[in-house]
Amino acid sequence: MALAQNAIRFEGVGQTFLTDTGPLAALSEVDLAIGQHEFVAVLGPSGCGKSTLLRLTSGLLAPTAGKVSVFGVPVTQPRDDVGIVFQQATLLPWANVTDNVLFPARHMRGTVGPQDRARAAEIIETVGLEGSENRLPGELSGGMQQRVGIARALFLNPDILLMDEPFSALDALTRDAMGFELLNLWQASPKTVLFITHSIPEAVLLADRVVVMSARPGRVLEDHKVPLGRPRDEDSLRSPQMQDFMAHLRQLLIRKEAA
Repeated sequence: MALAQNAIRFEGVGQTFLTDTGPLAALSEVDLAIGQHEFVAVLGPSGCGKSTLLRLTSGLLAPTAGKVSVFGVPVTQPRDDVGIVFQQATLLPWANVTDNVLFPARHMRGTVGPQDRARAAEIIETVGLEGSENRLPGELSGGMQQRVGIARALFLNPDILLMDEPFSALDALTRDAMGFELLNLWQASPKTVLFITHSIPEAVLLADRVVVMSARPGRVLEDHKVPLGRPRDEDSLRSPQMQDFMAHLRQLLIRKEAA
């Protein structure tokens, strides 16, 4: 897939938080470029600043050093062309599936129209929730709730999708199924995806590139293109090439966790 331009760019990015016990450096000198419609997964030890990368890209946080840009424009505030999927679906418990998906439009404009409802219905069908439009979050399984969260993030058709360990709370079978669903969505409607995960198989199955972060303060330790083309399936992970690649990533992370 040809990459037209950089969708996301980190240039010398550092992030330090002020805490009760003093400054805490989360990121240091991060340099990273992500092409348009590229799927990049980020691995790293706990606390290395992976989620901070997403907050910086979304405009929810300003870097204390360096610059973050989206399509060449410095990020200074949240953007409508950036969607976010969190670890938990964070749905409105009193709102049904349709109203949760419509929330971005209601939040931005204060009202929703027929075109918004048609778009919501289309997205709900795309993520496999047709027939559940009127159900409340409490009536849905964890996997279905995450589907609603993904549908809400896709509602405004963002150019960039930020995903912060979106399947980590799911059981193994549901997690695998959601991974393949995400691949299908991405292939049908390509977007730039920055995907945070602790799962090596998940990263190499989904991504074009895998970025490995160092321990805090997080830096880009290694940046590898996944050595296998698309389409991929479960058998792809069993190839000797992919097994060697995953073993390298695993050893790298073990060394960093122990450091």
